[in-house]
Amino acid sequence: MDALRKTATRESIAKDVKSMWRYANVLPNVEPVTLGEGMTPMLPSRKIKNVWIKDEGVNPTGAFKARGLCLAVSMAKQYGLKKLAIPSAGNAGGALAAYAAAAGIEAHIFMPKDVPLANQLECKACGAHVTLVDGLISDCGRMVGERKEKEGWFDVSTLKEPFRIEGKKTMGLEIAEQMDWKLPDAVFYPTGGGVGLIGMWKAFEEMEALGWVKGSKRPKMIAVQADGCAPIPKAFDEGKSASEMWKDAHTSAAGLRVPKAYGDYIVLDIVRKSKGTAIAVSDEEIMQALGEWAKDEGLFASPEGAASLAAYKKLRASGFLSADDKCVLFNTGSGYKYIDVIAEAMGIATENSNSDALPAKRNIGGIIGPY
Repeated sequence: MDALRKTATRESIAKDVKSMWRYANVLPNVEPVTLGEGMTPMLPSRKIKNVWIKDEGVNPTGAFKARGLCLAVSMAKQYGLKKLAIPSAGNAGGALAAYAAAAGIEAHIFMPKDVPLANQLECKACGAHVTLVDGLISDCGRMVGERKEKEGWFDVSTLKEPFRIEGKKTMGLEIAEQMDWKLPDAVFYPTGGGVGLIGMWKAFEEMEALGWVKGSKRPKMIAVQADGCAPIPKAFDEGKSASEMWKDAHTSAAGLRVPKAYGDYIVLDIVRKSKGTAIAVSDEEIMQALGEWAKDEGLFASPEGAASLAAYKKLRASGFLSADDKCVLFNTGSGYKYIDVIAEAMGIATENSNSDALPAKRNIGGIIGPY
């Protein structure tokens, strides 16, 4: 950081670069394998004052995962790695498949067999080796761990290497720049593995050290999960420093179906230090929020992203936040990645629907209607 203070100024941001690589002065020095990731829109809500929606659904592969996997694959190429492996709840696998294809690196992806169909298709279309697992992401992670040494894979799982966080921290940098270098009062982040939340907190710390943000307190960090898989809110409410493995994890928001995040203790520490909170919302609330964003904002969000709106409404109702608090709600992915899931929630039968590709969840048919 001492060396960076002399060179990494706000003025040295490459403003003509319309991707996360505009912040190359505070990222690892590497030739990027880029598909145009980052610098996503910050949309002021048309309905709720002092709320902005950070739309990560416009990233390559349709989700925020492009940021972290872009940087991880770029560094893997620089280090001469030939085979990468990852357990994924869906979107991370698609991002690895795309960037590995662009880099000419072999990708091995393990994902639950009931992830949204789009996640499976994009991995296979990009030439990745896909293993569908009868279980959860935790089972996928175990399988990668058991086989990686024998197979010669480098494991790019959450927090098993440092560069996915470096990619994710650009979300925090963008929030600051898009809000004229004043941080919001709260950030709502759908939390599966939690790397994005950790990365943003790292960005806030670095921006303070570099003098990029002045006189601006850090935002309350709100970790949002689904009540069918809510290990972090449970640990937060119980005052514990780490979560316990969640039994019978189920939710229509596939990316939130992480029964125990590898970095849960870091997420919980950040939430507490920021005077934020961890909150669970129901699948019914998620799908209702998804419909509201579509009808009120013209934004077709992922179920994970819609969980941010559901959480915001609950925290406003409880008095945790006021109407004057400036809040950023993350939509972490595009609703187009979840056509089968959302169609079922709306009670729409699709000719080519594959029940084996649909996540196990409660019956929430008709929640969004009428259309």
